[in-house]
Amino acid sequence: MTKSPTMQSTAKTELPPEKLSQWQLIRRRFARHRLAVGAFFMLSVMYIVAIFAEFFAPYNPQWRVLDRAYCPPQIPRYSLADGFYVYQMRRYVDPVTFRKSYIEDKSSVINLSFFVKGTPYKLLGLIPSSRHFFGVKNDVALPSKEYLSEPGNQIPPPTFYMLGADKYGRDILTRVLYGARISLSVGVVAIVVTFALGITIGGISGYLGGAADNFIQRSIEIINSIPKLPLWLALGAIMPDDWSSLRIYFSITIVLSLLGWTRLARVVRGKLLSLREEDYVTAAYLLGASHKRIIFRHLLPGFTSHIIVSLTMTVPWMILGETTLSFLGVGLRPPVVSWGVMLQDCMNMTTVANYPWLLLPAVFIVLTVLCFNFFGDGMRDAADPYSAR
Repeated sequence: MTKSPTMQSTAKTELPPEKLSQWQLIRRRFARHRLAVGAFFMLSVMYIVAIFAEFFAPYNPQWRVLDRAYCPPQIPRYSLADGFYVYQMRRYVDPVTFRKSYIEDKSSVINLSFFVKGTPYKLLGLIPSSRHFFGVKNDVALPSKEYLSEPGNQIPPPTFYMLGADKYGRDILTRVLYGARISLSVGVVAIVVTFALGITIGGISGYLGGAADNFIQRSIEIINSIPKLPLWLALGAIMPDDWSSLRIYFSITIVLSLLGWTRLARVVRGKLLSLREEDYVTAAYLLGASHKRIIFRHLLPGFTSHIIVSLTMTVPWMILGETTLSFLGVGLRPPVVSWGVMLQDCMNMTTVANYPWLLLPAVFIVLTVLCFNFFGDGMRDAADPYSAR
């Protein structure tokens, strides 16, 4: 049986494992883990949207319309005549319970479009613009005459809340996108500090051994034995209230890093203990290489993939830590927008029962943590490219 040209070309391009480098083998095995690849692309989209939140968000995070407090989500519709649109929301206040409810005024249509002009901003703090990815068109229709003729009704601004509004009439979608910039970056920035501490302390412990290894390992055990949540609360409570948002942000990052380096340090220590007796390490030592060069030049590159796996599994822990501190009011505070700060509105169960869309930031937190876990799982399977499938 003769092979087709497609099969022959595939066979030619598919190199045998013995001719591939370690990173090429890792990339090949990772590509076969479809769930991990999907999680990687999902995380890439999240970070891109977070970086360019000014463009993708319909409004400014502090933009509000008090007359639209607790407005429910408005799902865009499409028709050939109007394109994308939503109906104007009409607010009704119960005279007994004073609860606000909304009904759609189907006689008044709000037209939506892509790349519309809206609130001005500076993209990445540098490029001034007023274009938004999706939002209300400038030539939107006004409310119907029947609505305006009723006493107490005024002309509200044309609003579009895809994920609903909070108690101040602020767009939840906009705040989720801006909050992603803080919540997702906390994990990345904290990983830098965790990487430096874990590699340095774990490398010293595993390479030197003896009394230094014993002291470092006992210190790690003491740190791991301390309950994390009470320690978070204690460290967050000592931060002065008059600190700026930027100082609190970096303080939270450092707090999370100081508690998250122990896992990476133990991974590095265990690998160095198994590699420091290899022949190439002895040869480097006999040739006069310093301890620093042996650790960072000869030993660490041998298990870089394992370090990456450990770091990817640590990022969701950092994100959950920031969310917990901000939710409890000892982390980031308003006007800073993060997913944990947004969830402070959900402390009242009555509010959550009446306005469940306030819990949407928790959905994004769960989705992010799952994506990091799936991505880390795929990296863990691909980290040993010579093992059998």
